[in-house]
Amino acid sequence: MGRTKIIATLGPATADKAIMERLILLGVNVFRLNFSHGDHDFHAKLISDARSVAEDMQRPIALLQDLSGPKIRVNPMEPVQLAEGDLLHVWRTKPPQGAKNAISINYPDILDGVSIGDQVCIADGAICAAVEHVDADKVTIIILTGGKLTTGKGVNIPVGQVRLSAMTEKDKKDIQFGISRKIDLIALSFVQSADDIRQAKELVKMEGEDIPVFAKIEKASALDNIEEIILAADGLMIARGDLGVEMGPYIVPVMQKRIVAKARDRGMPVIIATQMLMSMVSSSYPTRAEVSDIANAVLDGADAVMLSDETTIGDFPEEAVKVISATINETEKYYPWYREFVEMRDSRKAIAASAVALSQRIKVSAIVTFTETGLVALMVARQRPEVRIIAVTSNAKTYRRLAIVWGVESILVERKYQDSDKAILNFYKRAVKQKRIDPDEPFIVTISRHSTKTGTTNVVQLVDKQSTEELQNLAYKQKK
Repeated sequence: MGRTKIIATLGPATADKAIMERLILLGVNVFRLNFSHGDHDFHAKLISDARSVAEDMQRPIALLQDLSGPKIRVNPMEPVQLAEGDLLHVWRTKPPQGAKNAISINYPDILDGVSIGDQVCIADGAICAAVEHVDADKVTIIILTGGKLTTGKGVNIPVGQVRLSAMTEKDKKDIQFGISRKIDLIALSFVQSADDIRQAKELVKMEGEDIPVFAKIEKASALDNIEEIILAADGLMIARGDLGVEMGPYIVPVMQKRIVAKARDRGMPVIIATQMLMSMVSSSYPTRAEVSDIANAVLDGADAVMLSDETTIGDFPEEAVKVISATINETEKYYPWYREFVEMRDSRKAIAASAVALSQRIKVSAIVTFTETGLVALMVARQRPEVRIIAVTSNAKTYRRLAIVWGVESILVERKYQDSDKAILNFYKRAVKQKRIDPDEPFIVTISRHSTKTGTTNVVQLVDKQSTEELQNLAYKQKK
């Protein structure tokens, strides 16, 4: 499997447990739950089934709750095929019964700021239109680029002065629901400032949890405040659909590279999302441009790439995962391994850097980090070593959450050991038995000597066959 992680969004096309199992076997590391669609009962079953499959397969699969946020969306309607030149009436209230080409939206007050000639984009720009008339009860738009319009599609209207809170009342209820179902990660939509992230984290804290919150970067204002957002968030998702609609598609590739670089400097996971393999919603084969897009995300240093419609409503969800997995594997043959960081003010960053530096000078099979929070594993992954990264933890939450971090393989152990020698020996026996490591190949360990407290990693150790034999002999004598 590749080092860049794969996120697949669950939906009608992948709601079956057998399909979930096949997706995991094909390389999926994280299942995303899109709370813009479906009710709590629908998501509760997806969560239960995904957890059951992952546990049966003994795989560390993370569940990512993607909140809908204050996105302007089309209210429930009958699907309609729109063609160039058609008129579409956007009503401030529920459209009159029998009205043709008539819809309403969930934030009707936004219509107060539109003017004739304003551009309107629907469904991430798949349908383009312009404002034709503004009336007291509705706004009429003329279709410039046609397409199929359905319930829940996003609507982008260029009304810059309207500031909607990133966390809606629905989001708050969804977060509480997600916490009750032990969700692993949360993605907050339409983040514009660090305050948005802080509000979400405060709600999570009030519910007695510490779930990592990812900021979705999809607004121009988020780019203006990207430095403070990175400091406040636990991870980033570059949601290129809305970002491209709002700023124009031409700026997105450059912004993607800039944001990924900043996230890597911070040592936080970053996800590339939207339209990775959009053609595979209805085709079993990708376009060359799509494959190149995935490859560029990998080479940029993204932790994960994400599938949305491809695995929720697409006709070929498994084929899409195969394509993204094969592209990652092929691209990583030319990966720009290793990155040095001058800033080492945190002791765990220094430990991680020392382990990576040692792996460059001595032939080893892996860097093995013993961690409760996952931070040292994150700091090792930040430097993109060519050797494997194995995170050993007794914390089930950390075991799953690290599934989204580049290159990290997690192993869950039953207990923490006060004695680091016992911890290393226990890992060695388990990993050899599970064929996770070759007993004849040395590996590097980062661990805390004589402490199980969080944040006390203070040892970098080279472990080879001779040293494991010595540990086994010592353990035998202690038993006697």
